[in-house]
Amino acid sequence: MSVVIRRLFSRRSLAYVGATTLGVVGGGYYYLNSGPPYPASVLETRRPPPPWTPPSRQAMLDALENSGTHPDSDQFDLLIVGGGATGAGVAVDAASRGLRVALVERGDFSSGTSSKSTKLVHGGVRYLQKAVMELDYEQYKLVCEALHERKIFLHTAPYLSHMLPIMLPIYKYWQVPYYWAGCKLYDLLAGKENMESSYLMSKGKALEIFPMLKREGLVGAVVYYDGQHNDARMNVALIMTAVKLGATVANYCSVTGLHKNTDGTLIGAKVRDQLTGREFDVRAKGIINATGPYADTLLKLNSPDHKPIVRPSSGIHITLPAYYAPSQMGLLDPATSDGRVIFFLPWEGGVVAGTTDTPTKVNAENEEVAANEDEVNWVLDEVRRYLSRDIRVRRGDVLSAWAGLRPLIAARSEGGTEGLVRNHLVRVEKSGLVTIAGGKWTTYRAMAEDAVNTAIEVFGLQDKVNGPCRTEELRLVGSDGWSPTMFIGLIQRASEPTLQFFGLDTDVATQLSDNYGDRAWTVCALAQPTGEQWPLHGVLLSPNYPYLEAEVLYATRHEYACTAVDVLARRTRLAFVNAQAALSALPRVIEIMSEELGWNRARQRQEFERGVKFLQSMGLPPNITNSNDGNDTMSWVRWAKNGFWCIVGMHPRAVPTIQAVRGIPQQYSRAKFEPGEIESLRDVFDRYAVVADQDTGLPEGSLVDDDKRLRKDRIKDVLREFAKERPGSGYERFRDADYRYVLTETGLEDREDVGFDEFVEVSLVRVATPRAEAD
Repeated sequence: MSVVIRRLFSRRSLAYVGATTLGVVGGGYYYLNSGPPYPASVLETRRPPPPWTPPSRQAMLDALENSGTHPDSDQFDLLIVGGGATGAGVAVDAASRGLRVALVERGDFSSGTSSKSTKLVHGGVRYLQKAVMELDYEQYKLVCEALHERKIFLHTAPYLSHMLPIMLPIYKYWQVPYYWAGCKLYDLLAGKENMESSYLMSKGKALEIFPMLKREGLVGAVVYYDGQHNDARMNVALIMTAVKLGATVANYCSVTGLHKNTDGTLIGAKVRDQLTGREFDVRAKGIINATGPYADTLLKLNSPDHKPIVRPSSGIHITLPAYYAPSQMGLLDPATSDGRVIFFLPWEGGVVAGTTDTPTKVNAENEEVAANEDEVNWVLDEVRRYLSRDIRVRRGDVLSAWAGLRPLIAARSEGGTEGLVRNHLVRVEKSGLVTIAGGKWTTYRAMAEDAVNTAIEVFGLQDKVNGPCRTEELRLVGSDGWSPTMFIGLIQRASEPTLQFFGLDTDVATQLSDNYGDRAWTVCALAQPTGEQWPLHGVLLSPNYPYLEAEVLYATRHEYACTAVDVLARRTRLAFVNAQAALSALPRVIEIMSEELGWNRARQRQEFERGVKFLQSMGLPPNITNSNDGNDTMSWVRWAKNGFWCIVGMHPRAVPTIQAVRGIPQQYSRAKFEPGEIESLRDVFDRYAVVADQDTGLPEGSLVDDDKRLRKDRIKDVLREFAKERPGSGYERFRDADYRYVLTETGLEDREDVGFDEFVEVSLVRVATPRAEAD
């Protein structure tokens, strides 16, 4: 016994115990004090930051034109073509090094690929899976680079990005160690830049957090962490940061030609202002092509015999109501029915589901790419596979649907695009044109650094820069005065110099803080009183979403918003969250911008038509046309007293119409039943419905109320009969096209018959067509 005691308390044993204790205490201290993935703000976050108003768009255009008319004194060091994530990142990097930078974008900033991403800041677990399973070193390098850039991303834009736990449901026991090991390898590759460690979750806990998950066969889940951001707002923040660093930027300016000197070297470009049609020359020592999936267009302008280097891929996403997923956790299906990957992520008060991967061709006219209906249905089918059977996934639940183009670098082999690596390429032409292509949102900063390093060497700008790249530490506009609790200050503090409390709704204050950072104070200063006891300020653009009318003014004055679509899609995200709500807000946005920018009736009507066209590309049925009045009128969408959508002209002679286009059904709305309508529906239903036979499942003729079923093809007859008995009910014009649309909307297209509750659900969807219109 004494020997055992002596060994337990020997110097060696005590040294082991002491070292273990120190290790545990040290590790625990580090874990408990590791803090968030970004440093705390060094500024007071409950007070407005110093005011800053960027130069106007006209001042930017003048500076661009002056470089062509006075090249000796006003020439730019770099002209960047493209204002998406890559182009904006290049502008920030170059301007932060002291270079004189110009940037032009033929559409709005982030109007293409950069606003239509999956909204993730991620290393890519699917790329890691390919790297391991296919022993692909390029995929492995991409994962390592992305994991490094992910941490920098969350540091430089803390208010626009955050950590998001993502669940991988597991339905086979052998997959538990497989996915757990994969996620642990993901953590290991992140190293010191890891966010949080992945972990296993029991079946019960998974269903507690994600109650709508399919229960049958579920054995547990693995949860890992990645980042999430607001992509278009991030793009705008990059642009505004470049402006604050001295860059000259202009949206809606396209490059129509390239200027070369006698030896074929580029010296500038011809630029056209898309809003006015005016053309002018821009002189620069070097040009960087950062046009994403359209990179080959500029390369062909430089050299007509250019062979394409980009193979664009189209990916679609849909937005579903918030009840489809918990607000703080996403879901990943790593193996869909056709081998692809699909994400299911909470975002901006909704749920984003996607994406697909389909080879496509770019449109030289820069038209909006619309989501293909077959791909939308594929995403819905994949969602159904993972949700409980008692949750009906309906086409009518799709609030928005959009398609984006991935600028994948072409491989030598032909085939699909799903196997192409998402790395990037920096290429230099004989003329000196530098092209940066490929990549993804997460690696935009590294791409920009590579492009600027190359440009400095190619264009001989070494004596112009003030130092090496510093974008790993450079925080974007809005970050310095932001903290996670800043939204409380927006609610409680008084605005100066009026000392009038903002008194914002909590959801509104949180949205402003998360999307504008410390610039939210300026937005609040523009907010109008509500006239209510609470909230005191902040008139909403749409009743169910926390976007303010003040944001329209801020976007116009401070963020170069030039059209109503700029505001609805890329300054606020209403068009991506709910296209129907964006449609309802469109007239008010046009009204506010008209007062601010002095638009005439012709421009207002043009904005409305373009807005409707854009929203059709976002999943809104293309069934609304403008007034058939030949005068210069403006059509407004208003909510009619009966709850239907209609178009009302401002001009007295404007004729209100809603027409079907190319056989697509009219627009519908969820209506409320008037007193007595349910009883009348039941009475008509009972006349046609019969009890389902247990053997065939088809109606046979018995009359027991609780078991009555109505054949699906009799729904039209019942609703028409109901319309005769209750004129004005909204079913007078129920057509075959309406019948097919409603069944799809309610998810009943595969049923042979319906019960009374399901019949009532169909009846809630009423045709929004004026009764005066002829068939």
